[in-house]
Amino acid sequence: MVEVAAERGKQVSSRVSEEGAGWACVQPGTFAQLRPNKQGFTWLNVRTLWLSRNEILAGLFGDPSGEVRARWVESQEARGIDPEFRIKPAVSGNFSFLLLGDTGEGDASQYAVVPGMLKLGEGTSFAIIASDVIYPTGSGNEYGDKFFRPYQDYNAPIYAIPGNHDWYDGLGGFMRVFCDAPPLKPKPDQGLRGLLWRKPETIDEAKLAEARKLRGRPSQQATGQAAQPGPYWVIESDSLLVVGVDTGIRNVIDKGQTAWLRRVSLDPRPKILVTGKPIYTGNAYKPSPLEGGGTIDDIVRDPAHRYVAAIGGDVHNYQRYPVKVGDRVIQYIVSGGGGAFMHATHTIERVDAGGVHEDDFRCYPLRGDSLSFYSQLYAKRLRMKWLCLTPTEALCIMSQHIKNEPVRTPTGPVRITMRMRWAARLLGAWPWPLRLPVDKVFHRFLSELSDWDTPPFFKQFLHATVTPEELTLRCFAATGCLAQELDPPMEDEVRISLTV
Repeated sequence: MVEVAAERGKQVSSRVSEEGAGWACVQPGTFAQLRPNKQGFTWLNVRTLWLSRNEILAGLFGDPSGEVRARWVESQEARGIDPEFRIKPAVSGNFSFLLLGDTGEGDASQYAVVPGMLKLGEGTSFAIIASDVIYPTGSGNEYGDKFFRPYQDYNAPIYAIPGNHDWYDGLGGFMRVFCDAPPLKPKPDQGLRGLLWRKPETIDEAKLAEARKLRGRPSQQATGQAAQPGPYWVIESDSLLVVGVDTGIRNVIDKGQTAWLRRVSLDPRPKILVTGKPIYTGNAYKPSPLEGGGTIDDIVRDPAHRYVAAIGGDVHNYQRYPVKVGDRVIQYIVSGGGGAFMHATHTIERVDAGGVHEDDFRCYPLRGDSLSFYSQLYAKRLRMKWLCLTPTEALCIMSQHIKNEPVRTPTGPVRITMRMRWAARLLGAWPWPLRLPVDKVFHRFLSELSDWDTPPFFKQFLHATVTPEELTLRCFAATGCLAQELDPPMEDEVRISLTV
């Protein structure tokens, strides 16, 4: 399987050429033919924002995710699931799987990932969706076009961990689809939070049953010991454990899940953590707190637990931080480019978090490509031609700001002008005079408003190959262009020993 994935990644990547990034998109891919309709998804819609209000309410009045999660777990245990939440797929020796993050907008940016995923997914044992299966509220009535249809031709089971958006529906849609769980009995929530909180939708069972037929082949079903037991779980193989944790809305792990995680982590086999919130992102350290004290990363870093990587969704791009912990290196990865709007990478400062050197950091899209695309997008939207930066200009200005060699060789000599600096400054990629804090505004508030439905998309997914000796993680790009659709370019690769 290692050889197969490597052979299919021969298309030059964005680290080599502008063509590899999708800038010279002569012909869009076939992904548009897979979509059931041409209606896009936008966060500019007031109704969409109102439906997502539970995020703000949880911050103001407290996050009920832990309490509700405990009720879901109790309900599942009453149905006789394995209390240790183990998943035992039929894998042995060498196997492979896919991992996608933040998939479910149901628009062009999600479907653009599908052709490459299907090509590289041939022969994989399963796939994992890490966070936000369905936008905006995880409704069970939206799984048809946002889950079952796009992945109808992926010929293996799909597991998932919920993201904050899946929790806006009280996890009702998620638990029904992935765990075949009946709905929870309503429990009144008193006070202002209870008054304003968005209540779960009643699932149209006939509609859901019809949608399920799209992934109705026996090879696509996870049954028996291979079935998903709940919102957190551990996938077991002889060589590796994949531990999935549910971070809820506000990124706090409840006591029950904490106790389970500690038990699972005592297993002597090497492990990957899959989490709804990345631990390192944007050159910042954000470990998930555990109810009762400590963090998830305390568990990950304990050498007795043998975690070799921690992969998180939620942030819609790819980042990798090889962090040295004692005498070993743990790969901390962001993989949230599976279909939602792109979070800018050009706002990531020169990397030093966790002692990682800038030269060892990887991201996709490249900072320069991120800046160039956003500059072109807003030059058009605001009708300000001077704001537009070519990929080469953006590559060079980011290199000057970050103080590193350009990742991709510029196509020609570039003179950094005042216009270019001000364009980069307005887009959050160049410091303002007197270090005014407005340079962070773009990343914090405008990425959500910058979704688009035309190539290049700068989406990505992971292909993981497991042998008894080694885990290989590869990041593949999805630009929406036919060339990269036929042969997805490999943007990053890391090989991790499982025998140390």
